[in-house]
Amino acid sequence: MKPIRLSEHALRYTSKRGFTIPEIEETIRTSPWMPAELGRLDCRRNFPYGKEWNGKVYATKQVRPIFVEEVGVPQAEFKERSRRQ
Repeated sequence: MKPIRLSEHALRYTSKRGFTIPEIEETIRTSPWMPAELGRLDCRRNFPYGKEWNGKVYATKQVRPIFVEEVGVPQAEFKERSRRQ
């Protein structure tokens, strides 16, 4: 299994955006990768949530890492957002 390195930017945003490192890793490992801007890749995965976020309760949240793969190692550069549904 390839290691995933998170950038400092991604690490700073985990609590602010409401996702965890294991969720990021699971999303990158199990979801289809798609081309994103600037030669990056992205993928998405919905996770059960059932909690309040900014005054509203959401059943699910979507984790969408934006990342690059360098020499066979995915590196999450930054996280676009954790979107609630």
